[in-house]
Amino acid sequence: MRIPIPSSIPPVTELGSVFFVGIGGAGLSAIARLMAQQGVAVAGSDAYDSAVLDALRAEGITCHVGHDAAHLDGIDTVVASTAVREDNPEIVEAQRRGLRLWPRSAGLRSVMEGRRTIAVAGTHGKTTTTAMLTCALIAAGAEPSYAIGAEVASLGANARLGSGDLLVAEADESDGAFLVYEPEGAVVTNVDADHLDNYGTVEAYAAAFEEFIGRIGRFVVLSADDPGTRDLAALARARGLEVLTAGFGDDADLTGRHLRVDGSTTTFDVALRGVDLGAVSLPVPGAHYALDALLALGAGLLLEQNVDLLIAGLGAYTGANRRMQSLGEAAGVRVYDSYAHHPTEIRADLAAARAVAGADRLVVAYQPHLVSRTRLYGVEMGEALSAADRVVVADIYLAREEHDPAVTSAIVVDAVTGPPATLGGPVTGLADVLLPELRAGDLLLTLGAGDITTVGPAVLEALEGRP
Repeated sequence: MRIPIPSSIPPVTELGSVFFVGIGGAGLSAIARLMAQQGVAVAGSDAYDSAVLDALRAEGITCHVGHDAAHLDGIDTVVASTAVREDNPEIVEAQRRGLRLWPRSAGLRSVMEGRRTIAVAGTHGKTTTTAMLTCALIAAGAEPSYAIGAEVASLGANARLGSGDLLVAEADESDGAFLVYEPEGAVVTNVDADHLDNYGTVEAYAAAFEEFIGRIGRFVVLSADDPGTRDLAALARARGLEVLTAGFGDDADLTGRHLRVDGSTTTFDVALRGVDLGAVSLPVPGAHYALDALLALGAGLLLEQNVDLLIAGLGAYTGANRRMQSLGEAAGVRVYDSYAHHPTEIRADLAAARAVAGADRLVVAYQPHLVSRTRLYGVEMGEALSAADRVVVADIYLAREEHDPAVTSAIVVDAVTGPPATLGGPVTGLADVLLPELRAGDLLLTLGAGDITTVGPAVLEALEGRP
């Protein structure tokens, strides 16, 4: 559901008691944490119980399972996820009572008041870059607050209120949320058309990033390796921003060199306008993570932090939840899980998984996310999956959309060339489909932004019983 953005967004101290509809999601849970840590009375609800709700309860936040109008007794402000439907009883009751009803973006903007915000935007890599920048700034002693779209093991949570004046925030473009913020600085990782169910056209999507550039106060770090972000550099300079480009080509201001991906480790050297700054070693696999780290380093440098400490902080980043996350190993099968759901992300994660797998077989279980995205990119998804040795594609995760019999996972399977590819049916039965396929030495990678995250643990549990 789309909730109008209010014309005036007061700071959190003026919101009264705040209730989050969909508090178990990565975005809302981060905002709820930051508000609660500022002394705001916070509660929320979600359709299902989860480890996230358990963690929030441990922090003193009341979390309900299921939605009920009675949950809003004593509430002044309601913040809702875009995944919530208009007939949700808590939404209906908030409107009936005339409560302040906000989208997620307004909640985060309220938290930003009084802080120097560094916003990380882009089609891909936002979560990783935000987490890396946070780790780097913590190592440098900046004590930032942060709001990240996933749990980050090395940070302990997806959000924390720091003692410093900086706030590092993941700025999501999917519903236009990033156009509510007015950050001091920003990172734009890439611009690769997505979320066309919201924007309508590729041109409108690109125009949103141009509008975002106009909301930045002082500086922006842009990828020199992405055509979409390169196009933003001239616009940013024309608007008086300090621009730093980062990439692995010779035309970047901050240049990565000698990139090496060796198993689960990624290393590269860094130079700023020809001056060597040192070597970065990341305990995560993938060339795309190297570029994320380079962008994060650029933002840290523009914030005038010590380069050696920033590099050390990047080396402390051990990954974010659902970003090439190792779930474990059983019966000789290694299992990884990732959020990738766009062809660009799929290609990058399969390249990283191939480096980890080495000479062993790479088995990929993929769940397409959204009918609209599958309609547009289904063939490209299948082409990207062709880098695996075996592919199983689950039914489409519908999320906020309705089933379309003309758009199914068969579009993806039919576009796979090379490895055997089959339909896997519902995610609830996907582990049973995969188990006969798996053998010792395999690396299983589950991919998708939906509930395919349940498959890896189920596979590992079943494999534990194998001799």
